[in-house]
Amino acid sequence: MKVVLAKSAGFCFGVKRAVEKVYDQVANGKPPIYTYGPIIHNEEVVADLEEKGVRVVKDETELAQLSEGTIIIRSHGVGRRIQEKMEAQGLTVVDATCPFVKKIHKTVEAASEAGDTVVIAGDRNHPEVIGICGWSHTIPYVVSTLEEIETLPRTEKMTVVSQTTFNYKKFQELVEKMEEKGYHSSVVNTICNATQERQIEARTIAKGVEAMIVIGGKNSSNTQKLYDICKDECNQTYYVQTLVDLKTQCFPNVRSVGITAGASTPNNIIEEVHTYVRSKL
Repeated sequence: MKVVLAKSAGFCFGVKRAVEKVYDQVANGKPPIYTYGPIIHNEEVVADLEEKGVRVVKDETELAQLSEGTIIIRSHGVGRRIQEKMEAQGLTVVDATCPFVKKIHKTVEAASEAGDTVVIAGDRNHPEVIGICGWSHTIPYVVSTLEEIETLPRTEKMTVVSQTTFNYKKFQELVEKMEEKGYHSSVVNTICNATQERQIEARTIAKGVEAMIVIGGKNSSNTQKLYDICKDECNQTYYVQTLVDLKTQCFPNVRSVGITAGASTPNNIIEEVHTYVRSKL
């Protein structure tokens, strides 16, 4: 009997950096303290910060009501207009945008200034993608399926980037489809290395076990992608947010279990699930 815990499970560099910045502001910053959107897609961490007085600003309407204090831009980043609005309102702005996301902002800004059509592979409703769109000087196009490639305009120059947590295999398929259609594009693979490694490791583990557990917040895009990848390889794949969720499921009697976790999952939750599973096998 074996339990395989992914080495890449848990906080990625960008998320860890953003969370640390918020706790630092709680201790040393100018109150009141706000985050623009939940700092990460993990309810336990967000709840702990709320207990410490950190308020989540949900949208521009709520942002417009603020006139003092500190606001933290989460790792997903925001568009240029939103950031300028924060600064214009006299707030102390702490930019916790993941450096990998910030790199995409610069790529999109430069490409659109040069007149390129910007294409973003990702989820159009995800805050990271919304933020990336906000740095383009031309109308950006977001695609996530092969069918959506058909809707792209015919332009002389096109720059293609990706949401940092997009499925790498899917990104390759989209790029290949664009090449088949004859688009003249400059492709920049902006899926972060940590995401690629996490997805590759999850797929490898899922292929070799009878059951797979994926831990992460229910609103976490990267965790959902991990779940989809594992489900393709292991039919008995479970998506849980905490140990409580796992205990409420009818966990199978198996001889091998794999465990991975999204980039917003704290280590203590991963360890709780790991310990529980080992005790059951």
